[in-house]
Amino acid sequence: MKNYQIIKTENQVANLFQVFFDYVRHLVEIPESDQEHCKEIFEPIFVKKGTIIESEGTIHKYHNFIVSGHMRNFHHDENGNEVTTDINNGPRFFTSYYHFINQTVSNENLHCITDCELLRISKLNVEKASHIGLTSQEYTERVLHFHLESSKQRIIDLTTLSGKERYVKLMKTNPEIVKNVPLIYIASYLGLNPGSLSRIRQELS
Repeated sequence: MKNYQIIKTENQVANLFQVFFDYVRHLVEIPESDQEHCKEIFEPIFVKKGTIIESEGTIHKYHNFIVSGHMRNFHHDENGNEVTTDINNGPRFFTSYYHFINQTVSNENLHCITDCELLRISKLNVEKASHIGLTSQEYTERVLHFHLESSKQRIIDLTTLSGKERYVKLMKTNPEIVKNVPLIYIASYLGLNPGSLSRIRQELS
């Protein structure tokens, strides 16, 4: 049974791609020919709240672009506890990037915390785009650089900032996460237990 619905309404699809192209333009200009190619190889889908679209123990099939909604990336530790390693909302790409690019078995799960509208692309179509699109190679390199820098900054924050400082930084950089994501996921992402985060929130309020 499918865990998503393909979006077919013409106006809705057009709006999804407009969000995507606006996002791409922050990194590189995208010519009309590449825009048309993207419309052919990206699949617009709607995913319900609570759905895990890619599971640990599998080779992830798609690179996902969040148009709207909130998602998290999590794995299980040696005790079976969920550890949230990334949370974000659209617009941005969100995937188990290393495992997707290398097509290796992933230990990560991609979870839609809320209802989500996504544009997704298969590994085969990513490879096709690299040969056809004028901007795809440059854009892929910049996305990879962004992922690496984000991962590096997260490690720095976890080792140099207090729990309170990490939460305050999240409030400033992405208040939508604080507003829409359950406390238990935010706490795990910040390296805190829910009780500690609750106390921090009480202090700040």
